[in-house]
Order: sequence, then C-alpha cells, then structure tokens
Amino acid sequence: MSQINQTSIRQLSFYVLLVATAIFLFNQFSSFIPALLGAITLYVMMRGSMHQLITKKKMRRGIAAALLMIASFLVFLIPTLFTVNMLTGKIGYAIEHSHETINTITAFIDTLEKKYGIELMSDENIRTFSKFIADKLPNILGATFNTLTTVFMMYFILYFMLTSTRDLEYWLYRNIPLKDENLHLIGSELRKLVVSNALGIPLTAILQGIVAFFGYWFLGTDDLGFWFVFTCIAAMIPFVGAALAYVPVAILFFAAGNNTNGIIMLIYGFGVVGSVDNIFRFALQKKMGDVHPLITVFGVIAGLNLFGFIGLIFGPILIAMFILLIRIYINEFSEPKSDTSENEPVGE
Repeated sequence: MSQINQTSIRQLSFYVLLVATAIFLFNQFSSFIPALLGAITLYVMMRGSMHQLITKKKMRRGIAAALLMIASFLVFLIPTLFTVNMLTGKIGYAIEHSHETINTITAFIDTLEKKYGIELMSDENIRTFSKFIADKLPNILGATFNTLTTVFMMYFILYFMLTSTRDLEYWLYRNIPLKDENLHLIGSELRKLVVSNALGIPLTAILQGIVAFFGYWFLGTDDLGFWFVFTCIAAMIPFVGAALAYVPVAILFFAAGNNTNGIIMLIYGFGVVGSVDNIFRFALQKKMGDVHPLITVFGVIAGLNLFGFIGLIFGPILIAMFILLIRIYINEFSEPKSDTSENEPVGE
C-alpha cells in the first residue's frame, strides 16, 4: 500500500509539473497560435499533394514541400497581401478625410431631422463616432507587421510539418490513447472540416462580393474594386456580413443627395446580396463537410475572439471537434445500451 501511495504521489506530481509547464509554454507562445493554426490548415490541404509528389514524382521531401509552399503563396497569400495593401491605403485616405465624410453625413442627417421632425443622431453621438475613427482605424494600419510575422512563422512551421509528415503522424498514432477506428475518424473529420471552412467560407464570400459588385456597378458607385474587396471580407463576418459594405454605400448615396440609388442599394443589398449568403454559405459548407449551420455561426464568433482572422476557419472546427470528441468518449468508455424490450420507450 505504501508503494502504491508513493507511486500515485509521484505520478500526480509529474502530472502537475507537466500541466504547469504546458500552461507556461502556452502563455509564452500564445502569439504564435494563429501561425500554428494556419500551418495546420495548409498541411491538411496539402497532405495529399505532398504524398503524390514524393511517391509518384519521386521528389525529395524538401523540394516537394518548397514547391507546395510557393504554390500556396501564389494562390492564397499574394492576393491576400494585395488586398491588405489596397485596404490600408483606402483606410489611410479615409482617416485623413474622415471629417469631410462625417460632415457630409451629418448634413444629410440634419436634413432628414428637419424634414421629418425627428432626432436621428445627437451631437454627442457624432463626437463619439469621430473619436472612434480617429482612435481605432489607425490600428488596422499598424497590424501589417504582425500579419507578415504570422505568415513567416506559419510557413516556417508548415515546412517542417510537410517534410516530417510520416514521423509526425506516426508519433500521433502511437501516443494518442484512442482506438484505431477513432483515430481514423478524427483524421477524416478534421480533413473535411478544414476543407469545408478553408474553402467554403471564402468561396461564399467571393460569390456574395460578385453579386454585390453588379449592384455597385449598376448604380454607379465610385471605386468599385475597393467596395468589392471590402464586401468579400465583410461577408465572412456572421450576422452583419456584407451589410457592413452595402449599407455604407447606401449612406454615401443618401449623403450625396441621390436618395433613389440609396434606396435601391438597400433593397438590393438586403434582398439579393443577403439571400446569396443564406443560400450558399450554409448549403455549400454542409455539402463539403456536413457542418451544421449553428456550428458555423457560433464557431466563427468564438474563433474571431480567440484567434483573430484565422478564427473564421478554426472556430467552427474547434466546436465540431469538441462534439466529435464527445462521440469518441462515448464510443471508448460507455457501455453499449441493451436492446431488450424492457428498455424500449413507454408507449411503443
């Protein structure tokens, strides 16, 4: 009994030390979590291509990994960097001319208030809005360096994941204490979830941006490229979505005295652009990964708070994986239910 107690105490002490070390390391490297999640996303999407290049093309692992990383950079990151550069330029211009825009909108609101005898916005609200623009928008410009650092670390991690695919997966296979069938289930579900979110969310946002673009073009909106990109980005945000883009466009029409275009923009935005989101976002993702709409919505909200922009992809994955782990736990440790008639529901 004494030996058992000593062993239990030593084991418990080791667990405490292990958990304390894990918490310490997590706090130290928490800023690299978006880079790690991005690397995992690209790894899952490139794993099959990596295997093909090594087995069929007989490429060396380092060369194959480099080719896939260059391809992903050209397909994903160059458009992303171009978008960030364009948006930061426009945001900088908006900051410099924010008072002119606010004065124009204020004049339009004053006209409505005098015409209909209502108060839409007080002077205090206008000052608060002006302060928000002055304080918050410059932070977006300062985020470029952090983005570049995250991208560098993401590819640094991804390279070693791709070149060590066999050792990495073998280690996970040997050390995760689950049945083989459940390990394969986790792997297949993770792949489906990553593909569903990494492709489904951006694809739906682009479709919504294209539909909105035709509305902007028809109504003669200035700077179509900016509003198209901004709509695509806004469309990834749940609940409000592309309304963050087409509502300001409508307000600018109203502020310019073009009330007809403003009304048409709102009708087209909520009626057509919003319908694209409802039709394609959930239907496409459910088809690609069988993801429930509620998992997508709440996952995106939680992911944005936890991980920033990459949370759009990994928020729903975390919730779906949590549900999957509950299923695996039941499969691993629960007793199978009896099929006798005594356990049948009453009334059947």
